[in-house]
Amino acid sequence: MYKIGIDVGGTNTDAVILDENQQLIHSVKMPTSEDIETGITESLHRVLSETGIDRSKVTHAMLGTTQCTNAIVERKKLAKVGVLRLGYPATASVLPYTAWPEDMVVGFLSGKYKLTGGGYEYDGQVLSEINEAEIRETLASWKGEVESVAVVGVFSSLKNDQELAVQKIIEEELGADIPVSISSSVGSVGLIERENATILNAALFKVIAATSDGFEKALEQEGIEHAEIYLCQNDGTLMSLNYARQFPILTIACGPTNSIRGASYLAGLKDAMVLDVGGTTSDIGVLTDGFPRESSLAVDVGGVRTNFRMPDIISIGLGGGSIVRENDGDITIGPDSVGYRISEEALVFGGKTMTTTDIAVRLGMAEIGNPELVAHIPTDFAKKAYKKIADMTEDAIDKMKTSSGSVSLVLVGGGSVIIPDEISGVAQIFRDKNGPVANAIGASISQISGQYEQIYIYSQIEREEALQDAEQKAREQATLAGAVTDSIEVVEVEEIPLAYHPGNATRLRVKVVGNLV
Repeated sequence: MYKIGIDVGGTNTDAVILDENQQLIHSVKMPTSEDIETGITESLHRVLSETGIDRSKVTHAMLGTTQCTNAIVERKKLAKVGVLRLGYPATASVLPYTAWPEDMVVGFLSGKYKLTGGGYEYDGQVLSEINEAEIRETLASWKGEVESVAVVGVFSSLKNDQELAVQKIIEEELGADIPVSISSSVGSVGLIERENATILNAALFKVIAATSDGFEKALEQEGIEHAEIYLCQNDGTLMSLNYARQFPILTIACGPTNSIRGASYLAGLKDAMVLDVGGTTSDIGVLTDGFPRESSLAVDVGGVRTNFRMPDIISIGLGGGSIVRENDGDITIGPDSVGYRISEEALVFGGKTMTTTDIAVRLGMAEIGNPELVAHIPTDFAKKAYKKIADMTEDAIDKMKTSSGSVSLVLVGGGSVIIPDEISGVAQIFRDKNGPVANAIGASISQISGQYEQIYIYSQIEREEALQDAEQKAREQATLAGAVTDSIEVVEVEEIPLAYHPGNATRLRVKVVGNLV
């Protein structure tokens, strides 16, 4: 029995095959193609061809992809979204799409929205009832002009029955096939950020459909017809294709979390810092009990402020293809990079651009390309550049620390050869020969997760009952995402009291994980 893991990065697309004991059988690394799908297809074909394994014994296939992120950043293939906000007139002072990039709203998302009755007060009392007639009239006017709908209710993280009722109305008016995103299942507390995340989720359904369909087709072309197929989430776990089609936004930033999970596997550590060095950027994250640490801050995605679940990651413009320059005696590194063209443009490969990889080879820190092609680089210059690399790395690591003590650091990614063996503030550094494909390994070893978050008022419901309710709903999410029910276990419980609420209200978040089907 075999598992295939594929991770699409900005520079390379990696593919690995693991056996039933989670041992790496083979890996390949290929340049990411401009259309993404070609790189996935070719890397899949190559990793299968070079091993010659029996295709019928491939039981699971996992894909981590940047396509949803790219669609938002590049404004491509986004669906036209209609936004229904349940909260009129209380929320009329700040309209939907406020502070959004204008080119995205008008040019791609239709810009259509409607403020209508609905929503709750912070203590659970009804703000106003939903206006069913007005909603149906609005939907009728949107027919043929919107491709998906986002439903956002005030304090729906406390009670979401109005959102669910509106979802049924949408299905009746526009048909059961139109994708509907409800904010209580996408974002956290905070109306505007939650609304933004829900709109983005609704805008991505065409992208995720094309991605999942393309992956299924690529597997079929290789004779893999009965494997369970999963996409990677941004918390280091997996989800089924059907679940991914409901929540495509959860694939955003899954690349770094795949690397963090792969790093945990390779180093045998559950608590450490992880530095994933690619061709253009380096991502620094933190392993906490085997999973990526989650960010507690609102996150900007393609110029849009959101509050859905995201990993706590710092990215810096340092990679194996980062361009090295000298300006008036000062050495600069990046942020521009030769990226996937490194095998053509870097000096060690006969190119004309000096990169960080050239510096590492010149100092004997890496065995890549032809060392004779960088012999002309002055030793003093190379050492200064290498010191600059170390300084950039140390600064980024310090920003991720929660204490002044030294940390363990796991280096992964194809560009990790440029990182020095000694870094201030780091007690020990772990490297592994399979580190360059840690992202694909992370994709293939992951479990299924489920998460549920809601505000509970402990003066109205006992804490234990609230915990049981949240856990049960998190388990239901994990089951929907493809987990084996009997294998699901709680891995994280977070309680944050809301100080302004007189009834001891608490934001409760429960996360569970389970094994693959």
